[in-house]
Amino acid sequence: MLIVALDTSAAGGSAALVRDGDVVVERAGDPSRTHGERLPRELMTVLDDARARLDEIDTFAIVTGPGSFTGLRVGIATIQGLALAQGKRVVPVSTFEALASASAASLSFPTSDLQPPTSTSHLAPRTSPLAIWIDAHRGEVFATLYAADGATVLEPPTSLTPDATLDAWTRSLADAASVRFAGDGAIKYREAIAARLGARADVPMEVPALAGAVGLIAAREPGRAVLPHAVVPLYVRRPDAELARDRRRPAGGA
Repeated sequence: MLIVALDTSAAGGSAALVRDGDVVVERAGDPSRTHGERLPRELMTVLDDARARLDEIDTFAIVTGPGSFTGLRVGIATIQGLALAQGKRVVPVSTFEALASASAASLSFPTSDLQPPTSTSHLAPRTSPLAIWIDAHRGEVFATLYAADGATVLEPPTSLTPDATLDAWTRSLADAASVRFAGDGAIKYREAIAARLGARADVPMEVPALAGAVGLIAAREPGRAVLPHAVVPLYVRRPDAELARDRRRPAGGA
């Protein structure tokens, strides 16, 4: 089975081709250019690198968010168009799922310069809960907390400040000897995390490419595939453009 996967949740993003459960090609995008400028050529380059043709693709997969509102719309529209033209289905994958899967696949400890050499979190990383933090801008993070398996949700997605997020997770983290983090929000707010959790926190130095992980999820769970028009973005909070529009409306206005 051939799967084309795309992530446009962040400025760089990535694209990948998965064949029979293995990542054949994964390419990181150029963050200096918009997704609108790079797509669909970026996907065609991945196909060329893998010596595959578009009409050979069995399934498409796309990150649905949260993340860059504009990037998500461009990526989803691109995959919808290609899948519709080929008469194929699409597997939608949230950024939370993709980060959890990619982080689990690339576990390497210690990963944080916030941890002293005496930290023991790297001794049993797979027993630690996994916190996914995505930069939501405006001083907030899109966040969710998974159990150690990276699949069971302990805390549902929210859009809050770093401190408010950790406050909401107090009970879930109370007995955790260590907490693994992933995502650009965790990197951006690593000092805030360290101030609250100290050596219990394991924060990565970088965000892994996600398209390969997305393609592998699609390969493992083909039953998740839907018709192209059924794919919708996962925003968690309303887009900034909508919030700004509401602020411009007079009180009581339509």
